[in-house]
Amino acid sequence: MVTEQLTDQASDELADFDTLTGRYQRELMAHCYRMSGSVHEAEDLVQETFLRAWKASASFQGRSSVRTWLYKIATNVCLTNLEGRPRRPLPAGLGTADSVAGDALEQDAEIPWLEPIPDTAVEVAERDTIRLAFVAALQHLPARQRAVLILRDVLRWSAAETAAALDTTAAAVNSALQRAHAQLDDRGLTPDTVEQDLDDAQQLMLDAYLEAFWAKDVDRIVKLLQYDATWDMPPFLNHYRGAENIGELIERQCPGGSHDMPMLRTVANGQPAFGLYMRQPEGHFEPFHMQVLSLAGSKVRHVTAFFGAEHFRRFGLPERLEADWQPDLAPAG
Repeated sequence: MVTEQLTDQASDELADFDTLTGRYQRELMAHCYRMSGSVHEAEDLVQETFLRAWKASASFQGRSSVRTWLYKIATNVCLTNLEGRPRRPLPAGLGTADSVAGDALEQDAEIPWLEPIPDTAVEVAERDTIRLAFVAALQHLPARQRAVLILRDVLRWSAAETAAALDTTAAAVNSALQRAHAQLDDRGLTPDTVEQDLDDAQQLMLDAYLEAFWAKDVDRIVKLLQYDATWDMPPFLNHYRGAENIGELIERQCPGGSHDMPMLRTVANGQPAFGLYMRQPEGHFEPFHMQVLSLAGSKVRHVTAFFGAEHFRRFGLPERLEADWQPDLAPAG
């Protein structure tokens, strides 16, 4: 009876494939993003998943839900895509020493860097499963370990369900999950690293952060950073530790001055983010980089600044701000 009910339900879903794709698009996007670390690759992988599902729909027998069936297809599409491909890191994950503000900037545009994802592009039950630190840590796992951890810990599949999806045994799944957990533990991903909903004090702090960049008030920026805050900015290889060191970096390397760097707020990977613009010689502002922030209480613990105008387009931010643009600053208290 259960199989018959599932088959009837599946038949209804598969009969209207456009509705099916709309229903599962955003959650499969989150899944493929966790696997690949790339927004544009995840978009392609989701489309390939639906194409394969459409071609195989006539042979679907309803032994699982359509959702489970789609995730199985998506996972194997991702695994095929990852074969022979390098992982997508952040600069701090390359194993190099911390930089100091006076160091020359080293750039490597050939590395396939991890990308931020707009919250509007994905649907997730738990925001921490797409936060930047978690997705970055996933990229250090071998592809099949990555798949096992996502299916078991994020989707809450059983070992047997995971084994069936990956054409392996439950024992092999449990072994892979243990190894994946050990690697994540080594990278310090514990429950206290999970981003919580922002409280009023954090919202005010983010307002102050925006104001400090607009004024290029480096002393104020430093005070808003946790004392051991970290900062990286792909495609540059350099990564920095310490609020004072980061402040000196902004003072020395950031080309803008006071009222040259407006920021627009957005949300990336379930975390607060800003699109930072830079004033141009003609007077208007153009995209400079996108900052994704991790917070610790009312301090900024980590900033990843992603360079590239494509991030602004992906997040629906303007391609330019006019010369007379002014931030909507909170009144002085």
